[in-house]
Amino acid sequence: MPRKPNYDRDDLIKRARDLFWRRGWAGTSLKDLEAELQMKPGSFYAAFGSKDALFALAMEKYASDGKARLAALAQEYGPVVALQRFPAMVVETEDAPAKACMLSKTFLELHAHDHPLAETADAHLKAMETQFAALFAHAQTDGHISSDRTPKDLARRYQSDLLGLRISAERGGVDAKAIAAEIAQNVAQA
Repeated sequence: MPRKPNYDRDDLIKRARDLFWRRGWAGTSLKDLEAELQMKPGSFYAAFGSKDALFALAMEKYASDGKARLAALAQEYGPVVALQRFPAMVVETEDAPAKACMLSKTFLELHAHDHPLAETADAHLKAMETQFAALFAHAQTDGHISSDRTPKDLARRYQSDLLGLRISAERGGVDAKAIAAEIAQNVAQA
């Protein structure tokens, strides 16, 4: 009978996510992962199968956490305030391993190499865009923002602004809070 693993799989995925988020796919070796997760090669392969499989799990964790934070904001404050608060939330998180979006970093890194994980990152980005569009649609239905533009168009612009904000915050030397406030103001004027 196989032994039950003596590790917290969710914690390992979170730690791997943070390492991949900081260093990217190519910048993270199997040795790096084994050291970070304190696992021997055999245990690593038994638990995750491959670096790519763990990376996919790490992206899923990253994406699901972001969608959950946005959903919690929308539940508490409604769609407009959630969309206004989200930009500041993503750049002000002190314990984040990087300011830039892990999904966009992954897409840019791996798309040029036709790596399947680039498609996975793109699918997660599209899912976030869909969540943004749903919030914009709800805000339009409630009469809080204009219906002059489609929710999909508003979501694309919003996501583009967010990704730009996150790159600017990663670069440093800019006032990310001021940019986040501008994005929030754009939501109010949508």
